[in-house]
Amino acid sequence: MNELILESYRMRILACLSVVLLGSVTLDVTLGAEGPTYEGDIAPIFKRACVRCHSTSARKGELDLSSPHGLFKGGESETTVVSGDSEASYLYELVHEHMMPPEGEGKPLTKQDVATIKAWLDNGTPFADGRDPKSFTEVAEVNQHDIQPIMMLRCTVCHGNRRQEAGLDLRTRASMLKGGKSGPAMVLGKPTESLLLKRIHAEEMPPRDKLLPSGVKIMPSGELDKLTRWITIGAPEVEITPDGASAEPDTIVTDEDRKFWAFRTLQPILPPAAISDFQGTNAIDLFVAEKLKANGLMFSGEASRVVLVRRLYFDLIGFPPTPAEIAAYVADKEPLAYERLVQQLLASPRYGERWARFWLDAAGYADSEGKRSADPIRNSAWRYRDYVIRSMNADKPYSQFLLEQIAGDELLDYSDPKKITSQHVENLIATGFLRMAPDGTGSDVVNSVPERMEVVADEIDIFSSTVLGLTIKCARCHSHKYDPIPQRDYYRLVATFQGAFDVHDWLKPTAVPGQSNGVMRTRSLAVATPQRVSEVAAHNAAIQQQIDLVNKKHVIMVTEVKAAYFGKQLATLPEVIRGDVAAAFAKGADTRDEVQRYLVDKFNKELQLTGKQLAADKNVAASKKATAAEVTRLNAKKDAIEPIRALWDRGDPSPTYLFVRGDFQQPGRLIAPGVPSVLTNGKTPFAPVPLTVSAEGTGRRLALAQWLIAPEHPLTARVMVNRIWSHHFGRGIVSSIDNFGSIGVRPTHPELLDWLSGWFIEAGWSMKDLHRLMVTSRTYRQVSNVSNEILAVDPDNLYLSHMTLRRLTAEEVRDAVIEIAGNLDQKQYGKPDAVKVRGDGLVTAVGNNGVYRRSVYLRQRRKEMPSFLETFDLPQMNPACQQRPTSNVAQQALYLLNSTMVRDLADQFALKVADMSSNDGDKSAAIKNIYLAVTGRTPDETQLQQSLEVLESLEDKWQQHFDSLTEKERQQMQLDAAQKALSTFGHALWNSAGFLYVD
Repeated sequence: MNELILESYRMRILACLSVVLLGSVTLDVTLGAEGPTYEGDIAPIFKRACVRCHSTSARKGELDLSSPHGLFKGGESETTVVSGDSEASYLYELVHEHMMPPEGEGKPLTKQDVATIKAWLDNGTPFADGRDPKSFTEVAEVNQHDIQPIMMLRCTVCHGNRRQEAGLDLRTRASMLKGGKSGPAMVLGKPTESLLLKRIHAEEMPPRDKLLPSGVKIMPSGELDKLTRWITIGAPEVEITPDGASAEPDTIVTDEDRKFWAFRTLQPILPPAAISDFQGTNAIDLFVAEKLKANGLMFSGEASRVVLVRRLYFDLIGFPPTPAEIAAYVADKEPLAYERLVQQLLASPRYGERWARFWLDAAGYADSEGKRSADPIRNSAWRYRDYVIRSMNADKPYSQFLLEQIAGDELLDYSDPKKITSQHVENLIATGFLRMAPDGTGSDVVNSVPERMEVVADEIDIFSSTVLGLTIKCARCHSHKYDPIPQRDYYRLVATFQGAFDVHDWLKPTAVPGQSNGVMRTRSLAVATPQRVSEVAAHNAAIQQQIDLVNKKHVIMVTEVKAAYFGKQLATLPEVIRGDVAAAFAKGADTRDEVQRYLVDKFNKELQLTGKQLAADKNVAASKKATAAEVTRLNAKKDAIEPIRALWDRGDPSPTYLFVRGDFQQPGRLIAPGVPSVLTNGKTPFAPVPLTVSAEGTGRRLALAQWLIAPEHPLTARVMVNRIWSHHFGRGIVSSIDNFGSIGVRPTHPELLDWLSGWFIEAGWSMKDLHRLMVTSRTYRQVSNVSNEILAVDPDNLYLSHMTLRRLTAEEVRDAVIEIAGNLDQKQYGKPDAVKVRGDGLVTAVGNNGVYRRSVYLRQRRKEMPSFLETFDLPQMNPACQQRPTSNVAQQALYLLNSTMVRDLADQFALKVADMSSNDGDKSAAIKNIYLAVTGRTPDETQLQQSLEVLESLEDKWQQHFDSLTEKERQQMQLDAAQKALSTFGHALWNSAGFLYVD
């Protein structure tokens, strides 16, 4: 009780102190005559802390604080100042939350500054000379651009481009005046006589029973007032040029912004001169040597052939070399043996499977939609996976690779089914890159504009992070806090994709059972070459013939049963009428005379089997069941034209408006298609490419793609070169591979990155040539095990003084185990391999009698990730993964030790080793074979001796276990004690660092 009393007194004292402190702040602010004024108090604060970024020459966030006119006009977030209400003023929010000025950019505002601004706002924003603040506020009259976003949001789903109920189109002023079946939708100057407003007030538009299916909501009072005002003043139209790039200088993004290293156009760079004592193999080594020398370092020694062959195999194809392949390379003494091995691995079809996985991560590839708990399957997403693998194996130039993925539908005309080629199909499949983001808009019967906006936002995030290496998503609600990417530029990108991703004219991502297939069609295309169409038709026709035969057989059987019953029952009739009755039933209904019709009517029930009687017949029921099963089996063998999960334009898109603070219910100004200004010269307009191949294509994405692959683009080559470098060397030259912006990590070797990027372009954007250049360098061939002296100077290997030890990826671990055991299915491409969810929650591959395909072909449902892969850091795609984490946790060892699949593979590996070593008298050969297959090297003498002792002990323990079994149990064991000992030994080695790491 005393504690409660003390606590009560303590709270009262704190409350009193708070009042005193607040009063002191207020006192400081109100010192002077009548409180702060613009001229005396606010302007000096702005001049000291704000105008460096917010003036007529530098309008960050499109806000100019150098004059009252700029202040009251506001910026990208529209109104910045609300006189008399600081809490409603965006200006106060910015300064109070310490967002302005940003941290690290100039001296921060003091608490006194913030209190002064608050007091000035609450006092009505007074001026010392008595000017009215309203004189600085421009009140724009309502025009069609204020109304059009409202119509798109509330009305055009039923009265728009695809659907015009009652013949009414509400997209434009002209179409409203034209009206529909009931007459004009509005009467200029007469809102009370306007049919549109009457229907809205009567709650007939939108119809209350169609709100949910249409995905719209009732028009709020603010929007209704705006529409009423517009009609009242005659529905004025104002010619407004959409906000887009022009030849006029850009005052928001400046040339100074473009001087940042990542935004500068690539310039020709010559490699440094060779340095004595630094022997290299190509230009990469010259750049690295210069950095090493500057830091008092040298190249580390070259790794042994055994180490290099394993490093190359895993890096280029994702598999370990076999003992035979290791022996062949070690024995090859030709001077160019290493280069020949590189060429051999780059030519392997396994190369594409390995390197496609990295791109699929960045693209957010998954075999399901995500977003909802149901997580519907994407039945044709695998076609994009196969496209990426084929492109990698074919060494498709990166420029063409990007062009097809961003604008494949705009490269060729796919409208005529008779003229479809494999390239048409490939181009459309490629656009699946822009369809990989989580998409829940098809998971329910209805979806809303905000849900659609999330899909677009995720796709822009994937595109910008993967291709541009920028976090453009940060500019969705406001200008980027750190990079010169205004909110305007985010919506210019939205407009560029609007032809295909129109949130007001949406297609569902996929068909889901139970959904309505009404107006909202699915976003997939059934496009195939005429040859493929013919193949499917011929194949299915042959299957149908088999089905017809099966059904015919059943029909004959039923007919015979009916005939037998008829004959049996007919024999019970008087002999004198049997002939007439039989003749009556034999005749067709249209050819019977009156007597025959009488006989059929009279004896029909007596002579004919009813459906119920037929169903009760055991022979008929058995035949029916067998027939149904066979028909189902045969139907399953039918082929189909696989739909393409593509992206394509659908004609003139809706206008794009900037959403104030990212709120779709606060549309701002009209925005034109475009790209981030900081990546351009700021003077060249963005112009969609005129298309001759498509009547509905906008040419916007094609213009975007062509801009990306232009040699002068500052980021495209840099980002991809850095991405590939990171996978070979364990770290990118820019370690933040998805962020080349100002808060990204600066490049450790900027000149090397720029030289490689220029070389990449000149080499025809060949990714295989880039791999070859990197892995043949002296830098790549260094050892990973170095002295403490080197580690003291270069602990994180920033100077590339040695090779970085790396853990195998999730796919490499699983694929290597399967390959080493000899249970790999070499089949490429096609539908993903099934997985199953066990009772304990683990998600495992189904396999085919213990044989498995590579992990890239496993189904990867967002909410059913294969447990093996997930344990070793396979990421969920939400929306994508630009850089995988690498963990080293106990669960990984436990999974490898306890997995039934791994144990079975260890048994298969043991049988394989036992067969390989059967001609040797001692167990040392088996141990050497296991070591070589698992770690790529043979054990030294100490390891061999220890392994022999372990193997002997394991064999004894297994023999004791076998001896404890019954005869029946022993017969069920597939391996003997010696083989089980080899299995356990190999299984344990799979959990060793020698297997799990590449040095």
